[in-house]
Amino acid sequence: MVESESLYPFKSRYHDLGGLKLHYVDEGAGDPVVCLHGNPSWSFYYRELIKELSETHHVLAPDHIGCGLSDKPDDSRYEYRLERRIDDLEAWLDALDIKQNITLVMHDWGGAIGMGYATRHPERVSRLVVMNTAAFPMPGAKELPWPLWFCRSTKLGALFVRGLNGFVWGWLLTGCKTRRLSASEKAGYRAPYDSYKNRIAVLRFVQDIPVLPDDRSFGCLAGIEGALDSLRGKPMLILWGEKDFVFDNHVLSEWKDRFTAAQVELFPEAGHLILEDARDESLALIRDFLKAEGP
Repeated sequence: MVESESLYPFKSRYHDLGGLKLHYVDEGAGDPVVCLHGNPSWSFYYRELIKELSETHHVLAPDHIGCGLSDKPDDSRYEYRLERRIDDLEAWLDALDIKQNITLVMHDWGGAIGMGYATRHPERVSRLVVMNTAAFPMPGAKELPWPLWFCRSTKLGALFVRGLNGFVWGWLLTGCKTRRLSASEKAGYRAPYDSYKNRIAVLRFVQDIPVLPDDRSFGCLAGIEGALDSLRGKPMLILWGEKDFVFDNHVLSEWKDRFTAAQVELFPEAGHLILEDARDESLALIRDFLKAEGP
């Protein structure tokens, strides 16, 4: 599916989740590093990090159901909501017997999913890498950006996401600020989302954004927020592109307030796709963070 195999030269592996195939990458040996993508991404986002860290670690990167090379079921076969995502992650890691010394690397929706798992099993998690993501309801000083509101809450927005692939195209156009993604890179990101049917998760993720207490995943996210104290002693690295209009400095401040000992690395000119915008710097920081001794 990827235009150039050199960009994503990994063996595809699959795990059965109640009759649905979860695709994942499994490379290297050593302590596990679990890389969790967001929307509308997939494990392709972590391709350079997988290559870098698999020399010293056991690197795993799943594609959430509906994303990447995983199955893309309709609503009758899968409940596209945050709690189910966390359940999936837990079931997959349990099946692989990955239960100790885990480093979680999280971006976008991967933060809520990964921190949801981590708050269930803090004893299994040793380190946390956070990149332009959240694991708590939207800060009071921030409103939902209008492009997300449009896609999340209107019929025209739903058509824009699934019919025109507008969310993926917009994400690719605005996610990088310091460089342009190559044609092969863009093709790699778009490849799994090549039809109306295959874009169901892209829309469902947007529709599942918890904004108000009545939203179906708000309680789950609030529960994760309430349990974050259980992770406060874990070493945390925060990599942040400051030109991200969704996960902006209001969200960053929430992370810094909750994890005051975190190592925070800011990239003032980078956008949402920090591993694309500041690739070399980010890879080096993550590599050094994993080498450092714990508290």
